[in-house]
Amino acid sequence: MDLLAKIKTIPTSPGCYLYKNAEGEVIYVGKAKNLRSRVRSYFLEANQRNNQKTGSLMREAVDIEYITVANEREALALENNLIKQRKPRFNILLRDDKTYPYIKLTLNERYPKVFVTRRLRKDGGAYFGPYFPGNLAYRLVDLIHRSFLVPSCKVDLSRYHPRACLQYYIKRCLGPCVEGFVSVEQYRETVRDVQMFLDGRTEELERKLTRRMEQAAEEMQFEAAARLRDQVVTVHQMQDKQRIATAENEDADVFGFHYENDMLAVNLFHMRGGKIVDRRDFFWEDLPEFLEASLNEGASNEEVADEVSAAGIEPNPAVTAPQVIETPETTELGGMTELGASFSPGAFFSALLKQLYLDQPYVPKSIYVPVDFEDRAVLADLLSERTKHRIELAAPQRGEKRSLVDLVCQNAKQSYDQRFRVLAPSQKAIQEALQDALMLEELPKRIECFDISHIQGAETVASMVVWEDGAMKKSDYRKFQIKTVTGNDDFASMREVIQRRYKRLLEEKKPFPSLVLIDGGLGQLSAAYAALEAIGVTLQPLASIAKKEEIIYVHGQEDEPVVLDRRSPVLHLMQKIRDESHRFAVTYHRKRRQIRDKVSELDAIPGVGPRTRQRLVEHFGSVRGIKQASPDALRAVVNQATAEKIRRHFAGETEAGETGTLVQIG
Repeated sequence: MDLLAKIKTIPTSPGCYLYKNAEGEVIYVGKAKNLRSRVRSYFLEANQRNNQKTGSLMREAVDIEYITVANEREALALENNLIKQRKPRFNILLRDDKTYPYIKLTLNERYPKVFVTRRLRKDGGAYFGPYFPGNLAYRLVDLIHRSFLVPSCKVDLSRYHPRACLQYYIKRCLGPCVEGFVSVEQYRETVRDVQMFLDGRTEELERKLTRRMEQAAEEMQFEAAARLRDQVVTVHQMQDKQRIATAENEDADVFGFHYENDMLAVNLFHMRGGKIVDRRDFFWEDLPEFLEASLNEGASNEEVADEVSAAGIEPNPAVTAPQVIETPETTELGGMTELGASFSPGAFFSALLKQLYLDQPYVPKSIYVPVDFEDRAVLADLLSERTKHRIELAAPQRGEKRSLVDLVCQNAKQSYDQRFRVLAPSQKAIQEALQDALMLEELPKRIECFDISHIQGAETVASMVVWEDGAMKKSDYRKFQIKTVTGNDDFASMREVIQRRYKRLLEEKKPFPSLVLIDGGLGQLSAAYAALEAIGVTLQPLASIAKKEEIIYVHGQEDEPVVLDRRSPVLHLMQKIRDESHRFAVTYHRKRRQIRDKVSELDAIPGVGPRTRQRLVEHFGSVRGIKQASPDALRAVVNQATAEKIRRHFAGETEAGETGTLVQIG
C-alpha cells in the first residue's frame, strides 16, 4: 500500500506519526490533534515547495506508522519519548542532554552510602535534588562526609574487610567496612539523620541532635558529644541559609537565543530564590536541514483545501485545517535578526522544552521563553499535572520578565560569538566549563595524565604529564618503566603505574591532583581505580578519554559518558593533555628501544653481562662511543680484563671490515 492510500486508513483521533525511509529507519516523529489531517498536509505541493525540510522528508519517506492516544497532552508526551528513543534526524534533537545532579542515599543496602548521580532509577534508593550549580551536590556530599561520616566510596559493604581505607583514619567515615567499628543500629541512626538533613527537616534534626549531644555529655562520652555538637552547628547554618532563600522570589528558568547564518545559540538561566544560580549553553550548527519553519507556514487554509482535493484525498468536513502561523521574512525579536522563512523560533522552543522538562522530576514554577508557540498551554498543563503544582509557561512581552528574557538573549549573543566567531575563552572559563562537564567538586587546577606505550608487550613504559593553572608543567613530567608486568597487558601496567605514583604521594604527604586523567577507555579507567582503591584512596576524581570516539568516562558514572561538542574548548584541553601524554610515552618508549637495540651489539662480547652493558651505554652514550673509547676510559667503567676483551672485540671487527674492502686485480 502506497503512502497516499495508507493515509485514508489513518484515524482522525489525536496521536503520533512516524515517517520511515527505505531502510525502515524512523526519520521523523510528529504529533497531531487530528492524525489524518496533519499527515495528509505533508503531501501538499505548497508545503513541500515552501518548506525545505518537508520537501526533503517526503522525498525520503516510503512508509508511515501511527499511534493513537486519548488527547493532545498524551500525544505531546509520547512524541517526546519517541524522539528520544529513535533520534530521527529530521526532528530537532537536544544535543546537550546533561542533567543536573542529584544526591542518592542507598537505603536498600545494609550500610547505605551517599553519593552524587545524574540518573534516577527505581532501585529503592532515596534521591534528593536537582542541585544548582552542579558542584553544589558535591559540596553537600562532602559536608555529609565531614559531619555525619557516611561514605560514598565504591567499597563493597555487603561483607567485612580486613582493614579500613584512609577515609576512616582521617575521620570522614564511620568504617562500616570493618567489623566492630560501628554497629548496624548506630549506622542506621546516622543515615536517618542524613535523610532528614537532605529532606530539609533541619529544625527537627537540630532538636534531635541537641538531645543526643546532651545525653552523650551526661554519660561523659565527650568525643561523641563533640561530634554531635559539630553536626548541630552545621544544621543550624544550613537552616539560616534556607530561611534567606525562601524569603525571596519563586524559582524560574529563563530562555534566550541568538540565530545567525543558519547557526543557533541558546542560553538557559536557572533562577532559584530570585537569584541566578547557574546557566547552560546549547548550540546547533546544522539548521538548514533540521530546523525549518513549522508545517503549513506560509500556506493559506484555501491552498491547503485545494491541494488536498487535487491529491485525491477527501478532507473531513468536521476537521479544521492545521493552524496557519505567519512568519515574517525579517524580524527583530529577542535574539533573532533576519531570520527569513526557514527558521521558526516557536517550533524550536516547542521541541526544546518538551525534551528538557517532560522527563524531569523537578520543574520550576515559572518558565519564560522569548517567543510564543502553538502548544504552549498544553505543555504547561501537562507539566503541571506531572509535578502536582501549577507551572507558568509564558512568553512575556513587556515589564520586568521581558527585560529578564532580553538579558538572557544578550548572553546568548555572547555565547554565539564565543562559539562560532572563534573567540578564545578565558582560562578560568575553560576551567569552570571543565568542572561543570565532569561535575568536579572544585575548580581543576592540576591534572595528571597517564599513558602506556609498548610494541607487542616489549619495552613497556608509561608516562605522566602535568597540566597546571592553564599550561603544561614539564618539570613535573614523570617516566615509568613497567617492572611487574610481562607481555601485552595495558590494564595491569596502568594499575602498577597509578599505584606507584600515588602510594608515593601518600608516603610523602603531598597533595593529590584535581583530576587524574587516563588515556584509554573503561578498562584502563577501572584498572586505575583498582590501584587507587588498593592504597585506600577512594574519592580521587578520575576520568579517561577514549582516542577514537573522544568520549570522556568519569569514574562513578561510567554509564553516563560525557560527550562534548567537537568545538568545545574543554574537549580541546582534554585532547591536548592526552596527546601530550601519548607523545611523551612514545618518545620514552623509542629511546628505550634504541638503547635495547644498541646494547644487543654488545651481546657477542664474552664476559659482558646485562649490568655491565647498561653501565657502558649509560657512561659512553652509545655503542659507537664504546668503540672509540681508549683503554684507560674503558677501565674507568669495567675491570682491566673486561676492558681488554671489549678492545679485542672491536679491534677484530675493524680488521675484518678493512679486509673486506680489498679488491683483487687480475
